Amino acid sequence: MRSLVFLMAMVSASAALQAQQMRPVQPTPVLRTERVGTAPAPAQIFKVFQFPADKIPRIDGDDSDWAMVPESYSIGMDQMHDDEHIYDKPDPTELDVHVKVGWVKGLNRLYFLYEASKNFWDFADPGLHNDTFEIVVDGDRSGGPLIPQFRNNADQEEWDAHFSMHGVQAQNYHIMTPYEGKDWTLAWGCQPWDKELPWANHAQKYSFKHGEGGKYVLEFYITPFDYAGCEGPQRAVESQLYENKMIGLSWAVIDYVGKPHNNGFWNLSAEHTMYGNATLLREFRLMPLEPEFQKAIEARWSFKVLDMNRRLVAFQDESVGTVTSWRWDFGDKTSSVEQHPIHAYAKAGQFVVALYIEGPAGKSRMSKIWDVTVR
Repeated sequence: MRSLVFLMAMVSASAALQAQQMRPVQPTPVLRTERVGTAPAPAQIFKVFQFPADKIPRIDGDDSDWAMVPESYSIGMDQMHDDEHIYDKPDPTELDVHVKVGWVKGLNRLYFLYEASKNFWDFADPGLHNDTFEIVVDGDRSGGPLIPQFRNNADQEEWDAHFSMHGVQAQNYHIMTPYEGKDWTLAWGCQPWDKELPWANHAQKYSFKHGEGGKYVLEFYITPFDYAGCEGPQRAVESQLYENKMIGLSWAVIDYVGKPHNNGFWNLSAEHTMYGNATLLREFRLMPLEPEFQKAIEARWSFKVLDMNRRLVAFQDESVGTVTSWRWDFGDKTSSVEQHPIHAYAKAGQFVVALYIEGPAGKSRMSKIWDVTVR
């Protein structure tokens, strides 16, 4: 009996070894030349312009909505370098690019204005061979690899990596400039849904043909995601955008001039492989409104129910301007002069709550009708 058991074990082991030998050899991941977290500090932090809520840019290819954006927000070729080492410095007579980035408080979108002039536009091929604006965004600056070639687990099968991590925590867009007879962008990952409405929109304006020169204007917005899974948007987590938040962002302009190989890879990042490693992106700050768009004083507030059983509510002052005094009317014949009060309602109900503020610039009130409801 023991001999039979031993023989069966040997046959099983031999079969397992045979099966393992028959498996296709998996490609070895490309080794990163840098370690996560050791990228050199950038020379500057770039700015993302905050559009007022009543001046959100319309995505129509008309750059007039961006006239309000100061030139200090514009990023040009002088901030970029050619990773292909074809050019020591940019030549604006061959290629000139200016990019502005904006955001709107309350919307998790990044707006872009891309303006480029060149003497040979290459966009006849139906594939990747196309003048390209490649951007990578990491909305929470978590960093790390975002393409399978740079995956952390070297023993993971490449396609398993693609469907588990490609573009999930940071997103790469290859935007065709211009796009003619093809989709506007390759969302490089396993989630092509994130380049469609409502998460993205786009419009372009140009009058040249393939092989000609001229000016190109592209307006678009994208939504950065902390999690954008291959299964679709049902489990996606948008990156929350708010004033003074730092995000990871970079881009490259891939220039073609009718030849098989590109004529330059103009990179905003110091590292070529930023396209697949979000740690190598540049820092961008979501700026407050510029002074001319800010109100001198305006009452604003929010609230959160801390304990519904005790009807306990926390109120948060979010007023704009210099404020010297606060008065809260909780709608139940009680009030407070604290800036951020916590209030317990004696009974259930719907309440009209108002905040009154005063400061050197005057007075302001904000009331909310029945937003605060407890039981």
